[in-house]
Amino acid sequence: MPKRLDAPIGMFDSGFGGLTVARAVIDLLPKENLVYIGDTGRYPYGNKPADEVRGYAHELAWSLVRDFDAKLIVVACNTAASVALDELARELPVPVIGVVEPGARALVRVTHNNKVGVIGTVGTISSGAYVHAIRETGASVELFSAACPGFVEFVERDQTSGDEVTVLAERLLAPVRNAGVDSLLLGCTHYPYLSRVIGEVMGPNVVLVSSADETAFAVKTALEDEGLARQEGQGSHRFLSSGDIAWFADLGRRLLGPELDHAEPWVAPKLNEARKGNES
Repeated sequence: MPKRLDAPIGMFDSGFGGLTVARAVIDLLPKENLVYIGDTGRYPYGNKPADEVRGYAHELAWSLVRDFDAKLIVVACNTAASVALDELARELPVPVIGVVEPGARALVRVTHNNKVGVIGTVGTISSGAYVHAIRETGASVELFSAACPGFVEFVERDQTSGDEVTVLAERLLAPVRNAGVDSLLLGCTHYPYLSRVIGEVMGPNVVLVSSADETAFAVKTALEDEGLARQEGQGSHRFLSSGDIAWFADLGRRLLGPELDHAEPWVAPKLNEARKGNES
C-alpha cells in the first residue's frame, strides 16, 4: 500500500553505532520523522553467526514496517547489511538502504594512490560484502581489509580513548597501515566514535571515511525517487532499545545529541508473526 509522506524513516543497528547515521539523516533531512531501534539487548552482532544476525535483521526491519509504519528502512549496521540487505530489499514492501555501498563509493572517491583499506567486525569482513561493493564501483583500487574485534565493545562502554583502546588499535590496524593505504573506511557505524584513536594510529596522511553522510544522501535520493519525501513540518524522532533503557538514553544522548531526550523499550517480535501481520 502507498505510504504517507509523514510516515517515518525506520532505522536499526545492533546498538549505538547507527546513531552516526541517524545524526547525518536528521541533519540532512530535518523534515523527516525517524524511528531508531538499537538492539542493545543482543549486541554485539559482529561475532555472531551470519544466520543469527540475519534473523535479528528481519525481526527489526519487519517491526519497523509493521509496528511503526516505516516508509523506508535503513540498515544502519554493517554486519546486518552485509548478510541480510539483499533479502530485506526483496522481501519488504518499502525501499531498503544499507551502509555498505555508500561507504564503498565514498572510499574509492578519495584515494590518490589506489590503495584503500576497510576495517569492520569479524562478520562484516568475513562476508566479503565490501570486496563485492568496491568491485561494483568499477574503480581500479587495491583493497586491504582487517577485522577489529573489541572496538564495538569499547564504544558501547563509552570508552573511546585511553591506553587500552590505543594498544588494541595499534595491533589490529597494523595490516592496513603497513599496506600503505591512503584512505580507510570505517566499516562499522560504531567506529567513527573511535576516529581520534584510529587517526592517530594510521597517521596524518590517511583519510578516514565514514559511510554516515553517504548513506544519508542515499536516503534522500530514494525518498525523492519514490515520491516519499516529506515536504513540510519539523521531523520528530523516536528511539527504542531492546536492552537497558536508561543506559541507552544516557549514552545515546551523549553520542547523538539532544534529539535523544528519552528512549522506549522494544521487544523482539516473533519473525513469522511479523511477516504474517504485514501480509494480512
